[in-house]
Amino acid sequence: MLDEAPFRSPIDLGIDADVAASKRLVLKFGGTSVATLERWQRIRQILQSRLADDWRPLVVHSALGGVSNSLQALVRATERGAGANELDAVIVQHRDLASAMQLDADALLGDYFDELSQLSAGTRLVREVSPRVHARILGLGELMATRMSAAWLAAHGVPTEWRDPRDWLTAERRPSASERQLYLSATCAATFDPRLAAALDETDGVLLLPGFLAANADRETVLLGRGGSDTSAAYFAVKVAAARVEMFSDVPGVFSADPRFVQGARLLQQLHYDEAQEIASTGSTVLHPRAVPPLRRAGIPLYLRSIDQPDVDGTVISPAVDDDTPVVKAVSVQSGITLVSLEGIAMWQESGFLARAFQVFADAGISIDFVSTSESSVTLSIDPRGGELAEGVIDDVVESLRTLCRVRLLKDCAAVSLVGRRIRATLHQIGSAMEVFEEERVYLVSQAANDLNFSFVTDEDNAYRLVSRLHNLLFPASLRGASFGPSWSTLQRQVSLPEVSEPRWWESHAPALLQLMDDRQAAYVYSLDEVRMAAERLQSMQHVAAVFFAMKSNSHPDILRTLVDCGINLECVSPGELHRVFDLFPDLDPKRVLFTPNFAPRNEYALGIERGVNLTLDNLFPLRQWPDLFAGQDLFVRLDPGQGRGHHEHVKTAGSHAKFGIPLFELDELAALVASAGARIVGIHAHSGSGILDHDNWEQVAATLAAAAERFPDVRVLDLGGGLGVPERSGDQELDIRRLDESLAEWRDRAPQYELWLEPGRYLVAAAGVLMARVTQTKGKGRMKYVGIATGMNSLIRPALYGAYHEIANLSRLDDPANDLVTVVGPICESADKLGTDRLLPVSEEGDVILIANAGAYGAVMASDYNLRDRVEELTLTIK
Repeated sequence: MLDEAPFRSPIDLGIDADVAASKRLVLKFGGTSVATLERWQRIRQILQSRLADDWRPLVVHSALGGVSNSLQALVRATERGAGANELDAVIVQHRDLASAMQLDADALLGDYFDELSQLSAGTRLVREVSPRVHARILGLGELMATRMSAAWLAAHGVPTEWRDPRDWLTAERRPSASERQLYLSATCAATFDPRLAAALDETDGVLLLPGFLAANADRETVLLGRGGSDTSAAYFAVKVAAARVEMFSDVPGVFSADPRFVQGARLLQQLHYDEAQEIASTGSTVLHPRAVPPLRRAGIPLYLRSIDQPDVDGTVISPAVDDDTPVVKAVSVQSGITLVSLEGIAMWQESGFLARAFQVFADAGISIDFVSTSESSVTLSIDPRGGELAEGVIDDVVESLRTLCRVRLLKDCAAVSLVGRRIRATLHQIGSAMEVFEEERVYLVSQAANDLNFSFVTDEDNAYRLVSRLHNLLFPASLRGASFGPSWSTLQRQVSLPEVSEPRWWESHAPALLQLMDDRQAAYVYSLDEVRMAAERLQSMQHVAAVFFAMKSNSHPDILRTLVDCGINLECVSPGELHRVFDLFPDLDPKRVLFTPNFAPRNEYALGIERGVNLTLDNLFPLRQWPDLFAGQDLFVRLDPGQGRGHHEHVKTAGSHAKFGIPLFELDELAALVASAGARIVGIHAHSGSGILDHDNWEQVAATLAAAAERFPDVRVLDLGGGLGVPERSGDQELDIRRLDESLAEWRDRAPQYELWLEPGRYLVAAAGVLMARVTQTKGKGRMKYVGIATGMNSLIRPALYGAYHEIANLSRLDDPANDLVTVVGPICESADKLGTDRLLPVSEEGDVILIANAGAYGAVMASDYNLRDRVEELTLTIK
């Protein structure tokens, strides 16, 4: 049995005695908790422990981790007439887990596989997915997962009875809801059901039901929307009058900030229902806000715990509040928000204007979050994510609103919220923290009527950096109170977390790296083996004809030689880069070089023509002003696809705020100018941004370019750009190159006349490079601890410029426990000279070697001699 911390008594938490005396228990497990055999072995132990204590467990769980997203991708693909690869991926994931569990996948899931295949084939044929079919496809994820888990538990000593949730949950009638909402975001009544309570009491072992699913009055499958399994658990808890609900995920509860971005985030040990719902509504992903109201009405406590750390006493959500002291308990962020601004002097003192405007949103099934009003304008926020809104709905709403007033739409925003109790009474305490917004664009400020949150809507790019800064100011390490438990970093030290399957190359070769630092204060080191392996991964793609390395990311000669030897081509953006290429490779075929100057003088374009390389035009200006230069030339053009992507506004290279590319509305003029100059467009290029990990991004770019290429009969190449993302933190998901290739294969079959090119930069070299520097000084300043090293933003400006995250380690003490929460800084006379904030390191001493990972791209090439400090050396390492 597991050695678990005792539960706090429900009666002590203010729970009704009759509820507390019940032995009925609802346990919910999230998608990541049920995706591996190791996790199921842990779940089995938890269930055996509960049964040994005479509990009556009702278990609800989600689809396997990632399956719901894969099924959503399948739906999108079938609407394009594709989807075979997405279908195979879902089936293979279930077959793999069934194999690990020693289950017969076909016997258990064959009917579901057939149903999924038939549904996807039908939608692929008509290229349309109705909400009813959409719900059936997505619901299969939970049905397949729970069938496997029920069979495995029963075979391993836990008697388990599988039941269909559609027999117990019936969707409410909502006359004002759209068809899409009725099928994809249903609601159900949460009342005691003596039939289900009796079924649980009569079960010899565990009663297991899929989450996310319900039925409508016609017995059709409907879904409970995002976070549907959380909501299912809440509904079932009320229906059986459970004593408590336990929800297990990959973190032990709600934190004062997202621990993925704020290492010092504190575990919130107890929350009132209202506080928990507010934190969930403003961005926390641990709990869905729709799960809270049913439990609050029934007075059932909710315990949040970690599947990997079941001995950690997590968050308890209940009616209990120790006191009513004004306090901020969390800083949260909700990204992906769209702002709608309604403007016009005609709305001033006009009776009924807001009612008419809000009715437009209601008719479209759109929920409004924040609202700010003045005499002549109204600004409101909506969250268009989650799949409940059909494509084009927001555009239709904007057109309808334009009959009432002027309308502006602002996408890619985020709401940063301070959540707690009696927020208005804390304003004098948090006033100084508001300075973090001094240089930020704040579009809307909202103070909740229930006095539980204070929110600011700003640009999405900087939201997580703002959260980190606010948290540092509002939650000092010395903060005490019944609500505040240990920090995330402390929990990492106290519990045994899953080990990384393979060490990073710099961990494996730490002795060799330390030897290189014997007589140096700082240096960049590049692993040529890592560069070669990254190149081989890209070269394995069968549907990309050529890969061009964006050498602006790293122009070290040994890096370039390694890549050219691997068959990688080169992309240049300046005469200096062109000269380096042909100095190193005088016999290189010029067509293996792509030259893309940007706002450059005429002589740079002339140099590209003289060299015979592939020349890209990024603007109409050269064709307008120097048409004679391009007479008879084959040219590439760079288009702006209209939507930038990336982790920061400085790495988004598309959209009206980016200086790059020819906008799509200028295509007619481009065609006329090319014809007038006597040139030919043979390639079309687009680049959306950097750090993209969604494999379908490049398929979307290909579709945009192919549509533009129809205007230019000589086009033979579609250059999909770069931006292939690199995981920044240990455990981050990697870009799936195989799936990227498969998605391009489907598109390539539809347009075989074009070659596809890619232009990666960071993907090939980022992980291959590290920046190492010796510790010069350490310093304590109140609750802050600093570790100073021998170089700073003069060598690596990405953290200051982009808010970029780089993993940091003490290479001299890799085996020592990381107990010290510090900020790593350099010697530059600038406040922005911080290479990492709130990082866990071993206690560092003067002379230790600090290593900054993922520094092989945009590191040394962006270095400077600011403060007249010397640039650090660049070294290469090859391990045979």
